Amino acid sequence: MAAQKANPSADGRATPPTRRAFRPAEWSVIERYRTPRQVEAYLRALPYNHEERGETLRTFRGVVKAGKAHCLEAALAAAAILEQHGYPPLLLDLESKDSLDHVLFLYRRRGRWGTVARSRDAGLHGRKAVVRTLRDLVMSYVDPYVDGSGRIQAYGLFDLRMLRGCDWRLSARNAWAVERALIRMSHRKIRTSDRRYREALARFIAFRKRYPNEPATYYENRNTWL
Repeated sequence: MAAQKANPSADGRATPPTRRAFRPAEWSVIERYRTPRQVEAYLRALPYNHEERGETLRTFRGVVKAGKAHCLEAALAAAAILEQHGYPPLLLDLESKDSLDHVLFLYRRRGRWGTVARSRDAGLHGRKAVVRTLRDLVMSYVDPYVDGSGRIQAYGLFDLRMLRGCDWRLSARNAWAVERALIRMSHRKIRTSDRRYREALARFIAFRKRYPNEPATYYENRNTWL
């Protein structure tokens, strides 16, 4: 069956594909995982894609087929799944000083923001929808982002429905246009104190020296993580 393309709506945003566009294995995932918490659990159960055979940017279809995902691939998968359950396909991009950005699926519930995410670092996974502003949401990632080289400098919001010429849901090809769009879009600067950064860095280095193979889960906002 040929993939059904998403069509633009009256406001220029692409509408989601219908069930007929998905393969049985893909629709099974969509039917089984219906909430941000459930999708977070699905993505965290997948092996992390370390791109041993070269860089990839798989769509939802590619993630289901490969059975693994890195952060941006997981964000696209979350967007495709939760779009079918009424959530707009939004991405939150965290821009770091070391150019190693982190991309998350962004959702809103009862006027509060949360995320779904996959990461190699425990503190960079998803968040419950408990904060009222995007800045507060981003701030919840500031300390967990510090790992010896990373420090959040800015953040940006991207609506995948505005992307043209790239099937980020169902293409069998890499969706490099998503990465380019995230690089081009405007980001809002965020300032954090140097003292806070130095304290977070010192704490992380000390923890990693003592526990070289343990996930860092000592952050005070642990109760807000999905």
